[in-house]
Amino acid sequence: MFTPIRKFVVHCWNFVFDHEVSPVRNIPDVAIRHYVLQALGLMWAVAFAAATGSYSIFAVSVLGHTVLIAAAAITVATWTAATVKPQLFTGGYGRGAGGEHE
Repeated sequence: MFTPIRKFVVHCWNFVFDHEVSPVRNIPDVAIRHYVLQALGLMWAVAFAAATGSYSIFAVSVLGHTVLIAAAAITVATWTAATVKPQLFTGGYGRGAGGEHE
């Protein structure tokens, strides 16, 4: 009776924690797989700490960190867009030799 449930739990555990079963198996470098699983583990530890921690004080810290992380993400996205498609920032207009709009 409990065998199907046990198999399901074991399969779910392996899918999340086994680098040869989870979707990270597609990453060819084992060291990178390990890093990705460590990063995900840290993320979930912080997520559960936030969910079960003191919301009155920790929520302010989470909000502050969220703002800082969002600022960093926006900066990286801006730099990437400036590198790949600089015309996004000029309205599609190029610049001449003297710096004027053409």
